[in-house]
Amino acid sequence: MRKYEKTPEAISKLSPEQYRVTQKSGTERPGTGEYLHNKEPGIYVDVVSGEPLFASSDKYESGCGWPSFTKPIEPANVSELRDMTLGMLRTEVRSASGDSHLGHVFPDGPPDRGGLRYCINSASLRFIHRNDMVAEGYGAYLNQVEDRR
Repeated sequence: MRKYEKTPEAISKLSPEQYRVTQKSGTERPGTGEYLHNKEPGIYVDVVSGEPLFASSDKYESGCGWPSFTKPIEPANVSELRDMTLGMLRTEVRSASGDSHLGHVFPDGPPDRGGLRYCINSASLRFIHRNDMVAEGYGAYLNQVEDRR
């Protein structure tokens, strides 16, 4: 079993924007994220720890300005925390092992797919294309990836 963790080396490789989002609980500007319009098959992992977070087959266009997913690829890899910043109650989403701020989850997702919208910052993710998943050690998740265009 692969171990996912936050290391000083991984933190040192982050861009200033990735650091601000993942380590300082920042938010990228809506509509600017690298993966907002990505429709390629694959998985999204924590940019810090590499732990698998979301599958392309669970990604959908929500119109919110950030990549949106209906569920995590491995629920144990995502922690949900109460967030009272900005004067409102929200549920923050963080990677379990890397403790990276990912975004927030809201109860306004597609009802036929569970009703949740995981609104996630691209800066907290690294995309691994389906063709590279086995080579990068994520072959166990191939059955959760399909083409969605």
